[in-house]
Amino acid sequence: MNEITPIKPTQSGPTCTAPMSGPVSQAEDGQALCARAPVGMLCELTHRCPLQCPYCSNPLELERVNTELTTEQWQDVMRQAGELGVLQIHLSGGEPTARKDLEDIVKTASESGLYINLITAGVTLTRERMGKLAEAGLDHVQLSIQDIEPENADRIAAYKGGMAKKREVVKWVKELGLALTINAPIHRQNINSVPAMIDFAVEVGAGRIEVAHVQYYAWALLNRASLMPTKEAFMKAARQVEEAREKFKGVIVIDAVVPDYYAKFPKPCMGGWARGIVNITPSGRVLPCHAAESITHLAFDNIKDKKLADIWLYGDAFQKYRGTEWMKEPCRSCPRKEIDFGGCRCQAFALTGDATNTDPACSLSPLHAQWAKVAEEESHSAPPAFVYRRVGGAKTVPAPETEPSGV
Repeated sequence: MNEITPIKPTQSGPTCTAPMSGPVSQAEDGQALCARAPVGMLCELTHRCPLQCPYCSNPLELERVNTELTTEQWQDVMRQAGELGVLQIHLSGGEPTARKDLEDIVKTASESGLYINLITAGVTLTRERMGKLAEAGLDHVQLSIQDIEPENADRIAAYKGGMAKKREVVKWVKELGLALTINAPIHRQNINSVPAMIDFAVEVGAGRIEVAHVQYYAWALLNRASLMPTKEAFMKAARQVEEAREKFKGVIVIDAVVPDYYAKFPKPCMGGWARGIVNITPSGRVLPCHAAESITHLAFDNIKDKKLADIWLYGDAFQKYRGTEWMKEPCRSCPRKEIDFGGCRCQAFALTGDATNTDPACSLSPLHAQWAKVAEEESHSAPPAFVYRRVGGAKTVPAPETEPSGV
């Protein structure tokens, strides 16, 4: 899962972090352009992954290894990011540790003055490699967990023994003095484990946990009926998060991502289209967000053909929904239009066929009631089989005869 929350760098770096407020003119001077740099860059180094999570945010058509950027091309991306004024690099996938050249990429990113966050499932790591990554300049590890209960975690990820390995990895991360975040994607099949996941994060000394309800794009949209929790289960989990925040105040930061289907207003997805985050796919396509390719009428530039700064500032796909001029009603006259920017463009396209429509997560959308009804019906019906993430075609497995307790 590639959902990211910007992390505050622990080192000084470029100060080009003013927010992007609208389309960019070619006539702006260098200082103004620098001020419009993205805060973070998500680098999907590969789509290869030993896990097959049914909520994966990667596209349904995964990119093959022979299309991936080379070591030298990724190193050039890191240098360009440093020159542009990017602060944070999030190395993701798939599973980024599947790249044998990961240490080389990390080293170049560090030399370019970037704060480096590794988003990983951890199951392919060794203590030796973790040490090499730290030596190369890695700052932060964001470790994903599927559940605390090992059997259910194995079932969700279609991977045996994952939780035991993750317990080893967190020890290595702390021994090496790296910052640690626990990613906990939440859905119908593990929502009862929210308190245990938070306790785990506290136990291992994480500085932050992200209790992130699954966002329904790509594989998660395909599996929505298997993953959608009931509103009652969500409200219970939300109360548990608030109780944990009070209990562990000053010990750990607990971030929570609300499921869109039960929200009153949409989230400003990625902080707004092309405002603060840029994404690069394994083959080098440069996107305003990790799901942007799902908007089928958009064309995306490739880092092999154009410079990062030119794509970020002037690329057609980046300009398309940047700012608020593209909006139609009810967004255009809404006082929240520069708070949530109409919600998620990809979700609007997936559910309405028009990326300029109000995200149905918003209660002001004419489709909101219909959309909420879908969540109500699916969450109260027996869950169908998972369609697992898999290169070369999907596969399904039967749903459990009984759902995990508390679902």
